[in-house]
Amino acid sequence: MASRKDPAGGRFASVWRDYSLSILVGWWQYAADQQAHGAEATVWGEDGYAVYFGEWTFQNWQSEFLEVLLLIVLTKYFLHKGSPESRDSQDEMMAAIDRIEKQLETIASKR
Repeated sequence: MASRKDPAGGRFASVWRDYSLSILVGWWQYAADQQAHGAEATVWGEDGYAVYFGEWTFQNWQSEFLEVLLLIVLTKYFLHKGSPESRDSQDEMMAAIDRIEKQLETIASKR
């Protein structure tokens, strides 16, 4: 177990445990599929588990990366749309400052 001062060790162990579990459960699914089709379950080779596991892993990563990319792009778009740093908001702020300055000049000239 990892100490409280090293939480990364605990996270690593958790990820490794989950990864190992997915390999095991994946093997069971692969073996069941092979048996249902009357084929032998093998680890290596053209129809081996390693090929299927790699394919499933990359499909999962592809969907995860696509989701994260979509979240980043949409978040950037929506935050920029209403962001005070966006150019549109800056122009509106400058116009408001100009109006306030004109009002202050008008008030100062009346004194």
